[in-house]
Amino acid sequence: MKRFITSVDAFQQRHRALAFPIAVWHKFSDDQAGSLAALLAYYAFLSTFPLLLVLVTVLGMVLSGNPQLQKDVLNSALTEFPVIGDQLRANVHSLGRSGFGLAVGLVLTFVGARGVANAMQNAMNTVWGIPRHERPSFPGSWLRSFALIAIIGLGVVVTSGLSGIASWSGHTEFGGGLRFLIVAVSLVLNILLFWLGLRTATSGNVTWRDLILGAILSAIVWQVLQYVGGYVVAHSLRHASELYGTFGLVLGLLSWFALQAQLTLYAVEADVVRSRRLWPRSLFPPPLTEQDREVLRSYAEAEQRRPEIRVETHFEPEQDTEPHEQAEEPHEQDVEPHEQDVEPHEQDVEPHEQDHGEGRRDE
Repeated sequence: MKRFITSVDAFQQRHRALAFPIAVWHKFSDDQAGSLAALLAYYAFLSTFPLLLVLVTVLGMVLSGNPQLQKDVLNSALTEFPVIGDQLRANVHSLGRSGFGLAVGLVLTFVGARGVANAMQNAMNTVWGIPRHERPSFPGSWLRSFALIAIIGLGVVVTSGLSGIASWSGHTEFGGGLRFLIVAVSLVLNILLFWLGLRTATSGNVTWRDLILGAILSAIVWQVLQYVGGYVVAHSLRHASELYGTFGLVLGLLSWFALQAQLTLYAVEADVVRSRRLWPRSLFPPPLTEQDREVLRSYAEAEQRRPEIRVETHFEPEQDTEPHEQAEEPHEQDVEPHEQDVEPHEQDVEPHEQDHGEGRRDE
């Protein structure tokens, strides 16, 4: 079994098509990125309903004379939530359209959005292994959070507007070509927004070039999720609404945000592995590869909390069990010369005894 595991590990290390995705999965697991994604999903969920409250209130004030346009804009915004968009549409009227509701919604939206921005900064700095003393503190972290909120808000407005145009284009004679063009434009804008957002959330010496692959993959993931992600959520929550009622809507939102956050962090992890060449990784150490040592070394350095503190990592020589057992054999062989050395000592006694006998004959 040990030889089989070793051969499998060596095979994947020799083939980049296997070594790269395994290294991405390994890095995702080492960073505990699943917990980081859960935190992102929580704050995104926390800010969703207040954001819808603000949207409904603003639409009620600005478009009070055009109910159909209010409905179209709201439907465009709810297309960001496949499967559960219909449930949100059925319950969004209960959020109210009063001035007090607008004030409460703005405050709660800001709190939730700032939580998303802070969680995104923490996730990006953790994934990239930025030392703690290089991460921004107050007021730098707040400024980055405000910038991220603006970028996220801009992304929501742009994607909602493009979704509305795509829905309208379906009723025109150029519907197919125009919809394809809108999807392409939406993809390019999402790449730019993700690139800007990842750059804002990441501190340290990470360059724009290091972040380009993560931005492209994240934008593609989000674009694909708008079309096929709904089937994933629908499969896992097929009867959630019938069984749990309102809680089915909660489960649907949390599942949707968690799926988006995890896939986005996987895209970022792929960018980290690519830019720092952190493959191949060992599946069953020992022995550790040089990339394993580099990753483990970065985890220790990331805990450096002050610039005057120096963190160093040392690895002990790795020894397998078989060489260790073989090394004991020379020790057993060393005993034989010792036993042989006794024989000359015993032989040395014989001349002494013979001399003693000759002495008696002389007497």
